[in-house]
Amino acid sequence: MICTPNLKPSVPSKLVLIGASTGGPGHIEKLILSLPLLQDTSILIAQHMAVAFIPSFAQRLHRIFGEHLLIAENGMSVEAGNIYICHGYTKVVQGGSGLIFVRSPSPKDAYNPDIDHLFHSLVPFTDDITILAAILTGIGEDGVLGCKAISEKGMRCMTESEQSAIVDGMPSRARTMVPDIEVMHIEDMIENIKEFCR
Repeated sequence: MICTPNLKPSVPSKLVLIGASTGGPGHIEKLILSLPLLQDTSILIAQHMAVAFIPSFAQRLHRIFGEHLLIAENGMSVEAGNIYICHGYTKVVQGGSGLIFVRSPSPKDAYNPDIDHLFHSLVPFTDDITILAAILTGIGEDGVLGCKAISEKGMRCMTESEQSAIVDGMPSRARTMVPDIEVMHIEDMIENIKEFCR
C-alpha cells in the first residue's frame, strides 16, 4: 500500500472509476458479482440515473456486496475496501489527512451523477493513487474528457467495444478521444478490473 505524508492508511492505494449510462446497471451488477474481497482498492461508480432510483439501485448492489457498498454522501471519507455509488455533483477532495466526497445536487439539466466532474476531481491524486478508469455503455459523451485527463496522467483507461456496448455512445467517443484507451468486450473488462483489484 502506498503511504505518503498526505494520505492516511485507510485511503486506497488503488481506485477503479466507472462511468456508465444507458444499459449500465446490468453490467455493473455483473462486475460486482465477480469481484474479490477488496483490500487496498476502492471503486467509485457514476451511473446515470434519476435521483429517485439511486437508493433502490444501491440497495440491490448492497445485497450482492454487503456492508462495504455505500452511497457517497457529502463529507464521507473514501476508504479502502469499499464500493461507492455516486449521485449528484460529486467530487473527491483532500480533507485533513484523507480523501472525502463533496456532493451537491446536480445543476438543472445536468447529468446525475456527472461522470466528468467525478473523474476530473481524481486527477490531482494520480501521483499517490493508481487509477483505472472505465467507460461503459451509454448515450452521449459524459466522462470522456475526465477519462482523457486521467489517461494523460499515465493512468490506465478502458472502454467497451461496439460489440458489447448496449448503447455505443460514450464508448465510441472514448475510443475516439482518449489516447491509448484499451477497447474490450465487457466480459474482458470485468476480468481486467478483477485482476487490478487483487
